[in-house]
Amino acid sequence: MLESKLSRRTFLKGSAATAALAGAGTVSFGAWRAQKAGAAENATITEAPTLCNGCSSKCGLVATMQDGRLWTVRGSAAHPYSKGTICGRGHGLAQLAYSEERITQPMRRTESGDFEPISWDDAFSEIGQKVKDIIASDGADALAIIQDPRPSGKYYSKRFMNALGSPNVYAHSSSCNLSKESAYQLTIGASNYSTDFGNAKMVVFIGRSYGDGIRPSSVMSIASAAESATRIVLVDPRLNNTAIFADDWVPINPGTDLAFLLAICNVLIEEDLYDHDFVEQYTTGFEEFAAQAKEYTPEWAEGITDVPAEKIVELAEALAKAAPAASIEAGWRAVIGCSYFNSFDTARAGTAVNALLGSWGQKGGALLTSSPKAGSLSDTRFADPPKPESKAIGAKEYPLALASAGTNIAALEGALDGRIKGMFFYNSNAAKGYAQPKTWAEGLEKLDLVVTVDVQMSETALLSDYVLPECTYIERLELPEWIGGKKHFVGMRTAVLDRVHPETKTCDEIFNGLAEACGVGEYFQFTAEELAAAQLESVGVSIDTMKKEGVVELADPKFEYKVPAFKTASGKFEFKTDAVGEAGLNPVIGYVPRKVFPKEGEFAIIGGKQGIHSHTMTQNIPALNAISRQYNMERLWMNAADAAELGIEDGDMVEVSSSEHTGQVAVRVTQRMKPGVVFLPTHYGGSSPYQTRAYQYGIALNDFIPFDAEPGVGSMMSQEVAVTVRKVEA
Repeated sequence: MLESKLSRRTFLKGSAATAALAGAGTVSFGAWRAQKAGAAENATITEAPTLCNGCSSKCGLVATMQDGRLWTVRGSAAHPYSKGTICGRGHGLAQLAYSEERITQPMRRTESGDFEPISWDDAFSEIGQKVKDIIASDGADALAIIQDPRPSGKYYSKRFMNALGSPNVYAHSSSCNLSKESAYQLTIGASNYSTDFGNAKMVVFIGRSYGDGIRPSSVMSIASAAESATRIVLVDPRLNNTAIFADDWVPINPGTDLAFLLAICNVLIEEDLYDHDFVEQYTTGFEEFAAQAKEYTPEWAEGITDVPAEKIVELAEALAKAAPAASIEAGWRAVIGCSYFNSFDTARAGTAVNALLGSWGQKGGALLTSSPKAGSLSDTRFADPPKPESKAIGAKEYPLALASAGTNIAALEGALDGRIKGMFFYNSNAAKGYAQPKTWAEGLEKLDLVVTVDVQMSETALLSDYVLPECTYIERLELPEWIGGKKHFVGMRTAVLDRVHPETKTCDEIFNGLAEACGVGEYFQFTAEELAAAQLESVGVSIDTMKKEGVVELADPKFEYKVPAFKTASGKFEFKTDAVGEAGLNPVIGYVPRKVFPKEGEFAIIGGKQGIHSHTMTQNIPALNAISRQYNMERLWMNAADAAELGIEDGDMVEVSSSEHTGQVAVRVTQRMKPGVVFLPTHYGGSSPYQTRAYQYGIALNDFIPFDAEPGVGSMMSQEVAVTVRKVEA
C-alpha cells in the first residue's frame, strides 16, 4: 500500500492551484482576477465557448473577454472531458494568441536559409506552381501531408491530398498511439476502449499516468474510484504522478510489460480462473493462445520483468476475484502506443487479459461505446473528391497500421528514397517531435517542396520552403468535434477573439487558397462555417446553438452493459488474427522481446508527459515555461542508489549519451525510479531560435533514439535505446 501525507482531496486542490498559476503566470489566479476586476468595472465583458487546443482531448472552454481582449478561461461544465475544469495546459496555452513570437505573416525561405515575408497571393501562387510541377514530373503520389489531428485539420488535410490525387495522408499517430490503435482494431474491432471506473473493483495501468497527461474527467474518474476503494495498480518503472490514487506500484523493467501481461494470462488459464462462457461464445483462437501461454509462467516473467512471480500470481488472482469489474486500462502513448519493438503485441495482450476476465462490456469492466457522426449531406459542394487509386506509401511495408492514421515514418522513408518530392505539415512538428530529428532534417532537405502551416516557428517550419501562419485556436471556428461514450455529444471550436494579427488565416482559408492555386479549387467552394452548419443540421443542432453553448448533448445512444459486437474479421474477440500472420508476425498473441537491452554501465531510458505540457507545442508559452524553470522540470530522473554509485548528487549536471546523440542536463535524484532506469520528460530541448524560451532548454529524448520502426505498424519505437550517464565536473 502506498503511503503519503498528501490526501487525494489535497492533491486535487493542489492541481487546481497549479492550473491557476499556469493561467496567471507569477501570481495566484485569485489575486490576478481581483486586480483585473477593479480595472474592468467600466469595461465590456463578454463570454463565448470554444475548445482547448492543449492536447488531443479538446476539452470545452469558456473564454471571458474584456473589451474584446482575452481575460480568463475556465472549463465548460457541460463538456464531458472538462466538467467545469481545465488543466494547466488549457490555462497557459491561451497566452499563445498574444505571443510576441507568433508567426504573423507568410514566410519564404531564401537561398541563404533565412526567411523573408511574402504575400499570401505570392505564397499560394508559388506553392501551387511547384505542386503542379511535381505532379507533372512524378505524379500525385509524390505528394504527402502530415497532420496532428484537429477538427478542421484532419478533414482539410485529407480532402486536399485526395483532390490532388494523392493517398498519402498521415497523422502524428506513429509517434503517439499507432501500435495501440492498430492492435485494438484487430483484437476488439475498435481503436480504443474505456474503463467503467464508477463501478470498477480493480484497474491495472500499464505505463499510463492520468496525473501527467491530464484530462480533467479522467482525473475525476480515478479520484472517485480511489475514494470508493477501487484497487488501482501502476505498472511503471517510474512512480508517476497518478500514485496519489494508487494502491500498488509495480516497478518493471522497461519494455517488458508484454511478458508481465502474458504471465497474468498464464495464471488465469492454468488456475482455471478465466471466464469460460465468454471465451467459448465470443472469442476465436483461444486454444492456440492457451497452448502458447503455458510457456509464460510467472517465474519465466520474473526473469524478464524483475517483477516477483508471487506478485504476478497475486495480481492475477485478485483480477479474477474482482472480475468482471476489473480490467487492464486502455493506455495511450507510453508503453503500448509507440515505444517498443513489442508495443503492438503488448496492446494485444492487454485486451487478452480483459477477454479472459470476461470484462468486455460488463459493469465495472472494459467498455466499447459508440460515437456519433454527421449524417449524409445533400449539398454537392461537400461531396468527397474521387478516391485515389493507389495506396499510401507505407501501406505495403506496414500493413497492420490503422488505415486512418498511416505511419509518418513511411512518409519520411519516402522522402529519403525519392518517392516523395513534396510534403505539407499541418499543426505538426515532425522534425522535433517525431522519430529521429536529424533524419527528418535529412529527409526534408531532399524534397523539392516543404510547406508548414503553424502558429509558431517550429523546428519543422525552420526546414520548410514556405511557412503559412494560422491564427490561434481561440481566433478561429472549426468543424464539429464528435464525442462518443455512454452519452453522445458534439462540441465545436468557435472564434472568441477577433484576429490579433490580420495577416493570419484560418485552416479552411489556407486550404481553400492552396487548393485554388493547385488547380483543384472546385472541391473547396465553401467555408468551414458553412460545412459545420450542414453537419450540425444533419443531427438536429443549429450552428447558432453551438456558438452559444459550445457543446450539445445528442440523442441518447441507449448504452447497455452487455458483451459488445466485436467489429473484427471474425466478429469475435481475436486471440489469433490471420492478418497479423500474413504480415509476417505471430498471428497468436505471444511474446516478443524488446529490441534494445542495456549493457553493463548503461541505463534504459523512458520518457513521458508532464501535466502542464504537450510535447514541443507548449514549451514556449511564457507561463508554462516559467513553471518548468521555477521547478526545474527539465531534469533527468535517476534512482538514488544509481546516483550514489556514480557520485552524482541532486542538481548535478550530467552528460547523457546514446549511439545517436550526447547532451547535458541537470539530474533529479529520487526514490521514485527503478534502479537501472532513467526518465526524461519529452517536452524539452527545443532547437528553434525563434522560440527563445524553449530554445536549448533541457534535452530531447527523440534526439537519442535511432531511426527505426516497429514491424507491421511502423511506430517510432521511442524508447528503444540505452544511454550512459556521467557527471559533468564543474
